[in-house]
Amino acid sequence: MERVLIITHNSFQGSGTLGDCLRSLGVDTHVTNLHKGEELPDVFDDFSAVVTLGGAMNAYDDEHYPFLLRETDFLGRVVEANIPTLGICLGARLIARACHAPMPGKCGCARGWQNVFVTDEGRRDILFQGLPRVMQVFQWHEDAMNIPEGGLHLAATKSCPNQAFRYRNAYGLQFHVEANRDMLSQWVKDDPERDGLLRTFDLIEHDFVMQAKALFSNFLWLADIRRRAGGSFEKSRAGVAPQKGTD
Repeated sequence: MERVLIITHNSFQGSGTLGDCLRSLGVDTHVTNLHKGEELPDVFDDFSAVVTLGGAMNAYDDEHYPFLLRETDFLGRVVEANIPTLGICLGARLIARACHAPMPGKCGCARGWQNVFVTDEGRRDILFQGLPRVMQVFQWHEDAMNIPEGGLHLAATKSCPNQAFRYRNAYGLQFHVEANRDMLSQWVKDDPERDGLLRTFDLIEHDFVMQAKALFSNFLWLADIRRRAGGSFEKSRAGVAPQKGTD
């Protein structure tokens, strides 16, 4: 059975649609709540994949959140071991940090629905197979994200170009695909545009959830390929979408 480690950084950014997808597929999960003082596992080889979620803090705010430094070291070792890893928002920036990407600056407060454009590299990657070239997603961040040297640029927006990357078997998503209505309602409870933001979610909920499930399923496909290959592949064809005419 697949087993996925999920890392959380606060109480209001949970697994949402990701958790729903994993449960529907019968995937076993282990959640580490760093904000509650829980420790990351010493051994991670028995996990098929690792997912690190969002948070309100900066990826370099070690002084106020000492667990960020420990998580950065942990993620670096996970990526080095080629265990498929997915980071969302803060989690993506922590993966970028662990992979020695340049420290990013601010990109302005992005909060609301935006279109994300999948790049040509993204269209060839497993993660975005079956997904449209333009996806409507929810953004909630102030910090930009840089891509590690040697990484692939998978998605962009006009205002904040680095929206998704792949480095080896690690992925970073600057935007939120895991948000469900309850999570979103809590995030925007004090926003003057709250009603409009939730109304948009209600209008696109079906497509939004289906796209999220497709993305998570694609990520788990990569984890399954790695497991079947005995964990031995690195930059092989396993991370690239099959081309027409191939098996």
